[in-house]
Amino acid sequence: MFFTLSKVLVVFIYPLTWVLGLIIFAIFTKRQKRKQRLLIVSAALLYFFSNRLTVNAIASIWDTPPYQPLAKTYSCVILLGGFVSQDESGQGYFNASADRYTQATKLLANHTAAHLLFSGGNSDIYPDGFSEADFVKAELKKQNFADSLILLDGKARNTAENAIFAKQLLNHADLKPPYLMVTSAFHMRRAKLIFKNAGINIVPYTSNNLASIEHIYLKDFLPDIDAISQWNIYIKEIVGYVVAYLN
Repeated sequence: MFFTLSKVLVVFIYPLTWVLGLIIFAIFTKRQKRKQRLLIVSAALLYFFSNRLTVNAIASIWDTPPYQPLAKTYSCVILLGGFVSQDESGQGYFNASADRYTQATKLLANHTAAHLLFSGGNSDIYPDGFSEADFVKAELKKQNFADSLILLDGKARNTAENAIFAKQLLNHADLKPPYLMVTSAFHMRRAKLIFKNAGINIVPYTSNNLASIEHIYLKDFLPDIDAISQWNIYIKEIVGYVVAYLN
């Protein structure tokens, strides 16, 4: 039930939903001053959340910085799903978060980690049989990684279930902590808290960092649809972190 509600209600935390709600309120209100104020607030919110500078600022604060492991071998690197999508024919493909896969397989290939555990199934409300784990298994096979080095969980639908099923696999394989964990920089803070709550000792190893504040250009002050998309990501992560913290 919680999983379904989280999927359905998530739209209400997104900035464009707030803006649309204010505009609708402004259309139906009969008080002219209130209408003007609502439209002004709507425009201000839209500009704020479509501004590249604001999303870069939150990214620089929220993202977990990159970490380079010391010269030691970890028993396992935990790779979280979310980097595989389906096309219209139901076939899987790497999406914008594919750097998660790249970084994790590098850690396995260079022997920084002795094993790789992947956790990810199908996060759709109405799953159609596609499993991210099946796609990852095929990709790992293409790279000639031995089956004995791989642990796969194809049941997890979210980060909380990632932690539950990963812990079961790690205990069954008798792999000792700490474990490296690879996920996106924007997702690491929440994932680390959830895994800590589950009693799993992880060392964060981030990928595909979205923060970009080295230079400021004139275009950064202009509305950008990608900025709104990234704000959606960070708002979802912050709300998810608070929920995990309260639990």
